[in-house]
Amino acid sequence: MGHISAQANPQSLGFTEKLKSWLSWSWTYVCFVWFGMVLIMVYVLWSPLKLQETLTSASVFLNTLTPKFYVALTGTSSLISGLILIFEWWYFRKYGTSFIEQVSVSHLRPLLGGVESSSTTGLFSSVNGEAEPRPSVSECKVWRNPLNLFRGAEYNRYTWVTGKEPLTYYDMNLSAQDHQTFFTGDTQQLRPEDAVMQKAWRERNPQARIRAAYQAIEINHEQTCSAGSVIFSKKSYVLLAEEEATTITEAERLFKKALTIGKEGFAYTVVLIYSGKDMNLLVYIKRRLAMCARKLGRIKEAVKMMRDLMKEFPLLGMLNIHENLLEALLELQAYADVQAVLAKYDDISLPKSATICYTSALLKARAVSDKFSPEAASRRGLSTAEMNAVEAIHRAVEFNPHVPKYLLEMKSLILPPEHILKRGDSEAVAYAFFHLQHWKRAEGALNLLHCTWEGTFRIIPYPLEKGHLFYPYPGCTETADRELLPSFHEVSVYPKKELPFFILFTAGLCSFTAMLAMLTHQFPELMGVFAKAFFSTLFAPLGFFADKMESFMPSSFWHQLTQI
Repeated sequence: MGHISAQANPQSLGFTEKLKSWLSWSWTYVCFVWFGMVLIMVYVLWSPLKLQETLTSASVFLNTLTPKFYVALTGTSSLISGLILIFEWWYFRKYGTSFIEQVSVSHLRPLLGGVESSSTTGLFSSVNGEAEPRPSVSECKVWRNPLNLFRGAEYNRYTWVTGKEPLTYYDMNLSAQDHQTFFTGDTQQLRPEDAVMQKAWRERNPQARIRAAYQAIEINHEQTCSAGSVIFSKKSYVLLAEEEATTITEAERLFKKALTIGKEGFAYTVVLIYSGKDMNLLVYIKRRLAMCARKLGRIKEAVKMMRDLMKEFPLLGMLNIHENLLEALLELQAYADVQAVLAKYDDISLPKSATICYTSALLKARAVSDKFSPEAASRRGLSTAEMNAVEAIHRAVEFNPHVPKYLLEMKSLILPPEHILKRGDSEAVAYAFFHLQHWKRAEGALNLLHCTWEGTFRIIPYPLEKGHLFYPYPGCTETADRELLPSFHEVSVYPKKELPFFILFTAGLCSFTAMLAMLTHQFPELMGVFAKAFFSTLFAPLGFFADKMESFMPSSFWHQLTQI
C-alpha cells in the first residue's frame, strides 16, 4: 500500500501543477474574453431589456441632480480615500509594507494562480547569477549582545535621567529565557529555590526580580549547606549584580561575592562547577567581572581575564568572548594583538559579525588613512594598501550597511539592546556604541570611510537578490530590529523601500476628488458642462461600436437572435 500511495502522489501532484499552470495561463486572457462577451451581451439585449429607455431615464435623473449632490459625492470620496491613505501610511511605517498589497499577495494571488513566494525561499543568487541553496540556519536569528550593558548600573540610570525605556519587552523576555536556559542545572527534581529563581527571571518588574533573589538567598540560608544551595546563592547574587547594583563598582563587588561564595569549606563545589553542570554560571560571572574591570579602566586586567577565560573554556566560542577582547585591545591600542585575534576568528569557515568585519577594515584603513586624500587618489589612482583598505571597507559595509551612518554620526546613537540581529540595525547600534571612539582615534579613518563606503552599493545593486562576498542581504531584518530597538529610535532600513503603489494611488485619488469637490462647489455650472462633455466623450466609442455592429450584421439576424 505504501508503494502504491508513493506512486500515486507524483501523479496527483503533476495533475495539480498542470491545473495551476493552466489557470495561470487562462487568467492572462480571460479579462479580454470577458470584456468582449459583455459588449456582445449588451448589444444583444439592448432592445429586449429596453436599455435605451433605461439609459434615457438615467440621464434625465442625473440632469435633475443639483450641484450639491456632486459636491457631497466628491467630498465623500475624498474623505474615504483620505482615511485609506492614513491607514496605509500608518501600516507602512509600522510594518514596512502596504496592507492592500499584502492582502492581495497573500490571499488573492494564490486564487489567481500566482506563484507562491515560499517556493523560492530556499534559494539565493550567487555572483554569477546562478541559484544556489541558502543555508539552513535562520537568517534572522537573534543573538545575545556580547557587550550588553548592566541593567541596574547603566540601563536604569538612563531611564532615571530621560524617562525613556531603553529596552523593549521583547528584548527583556529573550534575556529572561536566556538566563533560565543558561543557568538551569540538569537536575530533574525542582527544589524550592529553583522555582523562586525561575520566577525571578520571568518577572517583568525589576523590583519583583530583586525581591525574588533575596527570597532565594533566605531559603538557601535556612537550608543545610550543600552544593545545590551554594550554586543557587551564586545565581541570586548574579541577579542582584545585574539588577540592583546602581554602579559598576557595586556590580563588581556582587559578582566577586557570587564567584567566591561556597569556597570556604566547600572545595567540592568548585569541582562540581568545573565538571560541567554549572560551567555556564562560572563563565558568565568571570566574563562580567572582566567587563567590570574594562569599564572601571583596568583594561590590562580585563584583557588577561578574557584571555584566561578563552583558554580555559575554548569550546564556548558561541559566546563571542573574542569580541570583548577585541574591544579591550583596541582601547589599549595594541593593534598587533588585535590582528592576531582577527587572524584566528576572521576565517571563512567561522560566522562573521560587524565587530570582525569593521575591526579588520579599521586596521587596514589606519595604515593609510593619515595620508589619504580623495583628490590625490583620483589623480594618481589608489595604491595597493589603499585598495586593500577600500576593499575591506566595502566588505564590512556589505555585511552590515547600517554601521557607517552611526560611525559618521549621521544618525544619533542610543543604548545598545541586550540582543542583536546580525547584519541588522541593532548590531550596528551595538558596534558603533563601543567602537566609535576607536575609529575617531585612528587619524583619517572616518574620512576614508566617508569617501568610500557608498561605493559598496554600486557593487551590489540588488542586495536582496545577489551578494558579492556574503549571502544576499536578508529581507527580514527590519521586522526583527523593530522588536529589539525602542520605539523612539528610527530603525535604519536597507535597502531603502520606495512608497508602495497603493499609497501613491490613494494619495492621488484623495487629492483629485478633493479638487473636484472644491471646483464643483465654486463653479457648479461650469463643472456640470465639463462632466457632460466628459461622459459623452467616454461613451462615444461604445456608440460607435454599436453603429458599426448594426451596419455589419443584418437586422433579421439580430431579430432572430433576440427571439432565441
